[in-house]
Amino acid sequence: MRRRDGERRDIGVKVLFDQGTPVPLRQSLPGHDVRTAFELGWSTLLNGELLRVAEAAGFDAIVTTDKNIRHQQNVAGTRLGVLVLPTTDWSRVRRNVAPVADALGRLRPGQVFEVIFEG
Repeated sequence: MRRRDGERRDIGVKVLFDQGTPVPLRQSLPGHDVRTAFELGWSTLLNGELLRVAEAAGFDAIVTTDKNIRHQQNVAGTRLGVLVLPTTDWSRVRRNVAPVADALGRLRPGQVFEVIFEG
């Protein structure tokens, strides 16, 4: 995750997994504080409200599988970065953990980034 000043922040990113994000992915993101919307009782919140409460709770990034979030929500000017996975299928995500972790490390506040999987 990159802070607003552009400095890379490789550890300690506070990450929220939206509904649909495969929970086992958290084990592949060591050094990050990963929580799920379900664990926090936020699973029924719509995207706009989820983004607001996540930012207020100090999250740095949201990982989602909602490809429409880019068109539905404006995260510019927020402290949140949004990382979009192309699938909810854990077997595909597991084969692409490295690009996900790399994208999370490069994600900047106010940015929506879609990860593209090779296979």
